[in-house]
Amino acid sequence: MPTREIDPMEPEDMQQQHEEIARIAYSYWQSRGCKDGHDVEDWLMAEEEMLRRRSPQREERRREARSAA
Repeated sequence: MPTREIDPMEPEDMQQQHEEIARIAYSYWQSRGCKDGHDVEDWLMAEEEMLRRRSPQREERRREARSAA
């Protein structure tokens, strides 16, 4: 069974990630005209967007770690 690599996160990284998701979700809320009722949907879409943005950075770190080993 293949194992998944898990990137350990420092508390500061977790806080940064939370703030980034909140900013993105807020922008979705604003673009909808500040209408309530979509907070969970906005948050989940913001998480997905943040992960897409960070994916290339994460791959680069993995490549660097493997080449250093």
